[in-house]
Amino acid sequence: MPARARSHDMPDTTELDPRRRRLLFRARHRGTKEADLLIGGFVARAIATLSEQELDELEAVLEYPDADLADWLSGRRPVPAACDSPMLRRIAAEAAARGAAEAP
Repeated sequence: MPARARSHDMPDTTELDPRRRRLLFRARHRGTKEADLLIGGFVARAIATLSEQELDELEAVLEYPDADLADWLSGRRPVPAACDSPMLRRIAAEAAARGAAEAP
């Protein structure tokens, strides 16, 4: 059987430790396609280089409901002060930059 081609956004999970593999899976399997793309894409690109503190912050972000995350990351609603974090701002900034780059 031929090897499956990997997406350029998908790291080789055999090179990741169990925590990073688990976080990548959670980020790419949120339950809604929009959240999978917004969050999963960022995590796939960044997971190998995140520090332990950043992994902690990512875990906290992944606890928020999909609907809230999708609204915050797409800019439909502002992030509430109680939920604001450097990691959430980083994901939102990348989502905005990628969206602007893909706009016609």
